[in-house]
Amino acid sequence: MKSAAIAITAGEPAGIGPELVALLAARHREHPYSTRFVILGDRDVLRARAARVGASPDYIDYDPGRIGTPQRAIEIWHHPVAAPVIPGRPDPANAQSVLATLARASDACATGAFAALVTAPVQKSVLMDAGIAFSGHTEFFAQRTHTPRVVMMLVGGAASAPLRVALVTTHLPLSAVPAAITREAVEATIAIVASELAAKFAISSPKIAVCGLNPHAGEGGHLGREEIDVIAPAVARLRAAGHDVSGPLPADTVFVPDIARRFDAIVAMYHDQGLPVLKAASFGRGVNVTLGLPFPRTSVDHGTALDLADDAARAATADPGSLFEAVDLAIALAHGSAR
Repeated sequence: MKSAAIAITAGEPAGIGPELVALLAARHREHPYSTRFVILGDRDVLRARAARVGASPDYIDYDPGRIGTPQRAIEIWHHPVAAPVIPGRPDPANAQSVLATLARASDACATGAFAALVTAPVQKSVLMDAGIAFSGHTEFFAQRTHTPRVVMMLVGGAASAPLRVALVTTHLPLSAVPAAITREAVEATIAIVASELAAKFAISSPKIAVCGLNPHAGEGGHLGREEIDVIAPAVARLRAAGHDVSGPLPADTVFVPDIARRFDAIVAMYHDQGLPVLKAASFGRGVNVTLGLPFPRTSVDHGTALDLADDAARAATADPGSLFEAVDLAIALAHGSAR
């Protein structure tokens, strides 16, 4: 690995990301990590929003030629916004600045300049209002790195019994999901999850549960045939290849704690089949991980929280727990010590 530095994108400048980054920097000042952090965002916005919530981080300008960083400092790779930022009120004029932070962070990670990437939330609707076709970080980084398939997986729950939920489809309208559930998609998703759990989470023979698409996993074909025609054959092929895979299982029972803890990961068919369960168990401490990229990437489990960002007093109470967890997991993934 060429670098021990971690890149952190500040996300939507009008959202809660700049405050969360400031709280991370303040934590780093008091209890320094052994890792170098570089934040991609607007220098003036980051400083102003830190002051707004009473944080006093040690921010310095990013210098790619610098060897090491002052122990308690965090570097800012300046990406100026185009229009003044009003907390809580995103402006499409700043969409290109946000996109530039993602593109440059991804490119730098791909070349080894950074060991891992952590992303604060962006406001997808504002990017689309600016004419940018953006369905999510996961899809953007896959396209940017020319990766044929990546997998969104959220990690949460207790350290002694972590809950890992991966998705076959991500940011699609519900009406488009059935057509996207193909044997190839299901098989590729499970294979990536198994490979990444072994390579990055040190789980040598991961046990994976696979949800059905329909209620009761199709009830023997009476509530839909996707389980019979698509999911079961994909699971069978992976079993034949030596993977420990179970399913298709009814989604309304596989997440019951006594059942879920038997598995190292659960593969859900669509976004709102798996993620509500994980967020109910771990919101504010969950981490979004993109599997299959050429570098580790983690993110928070929440959105831009524009309502919090809009009010300085409420912004000061924002919970940075998910960002802290995302940073800790990114460091662990970069060093091959994730659990």
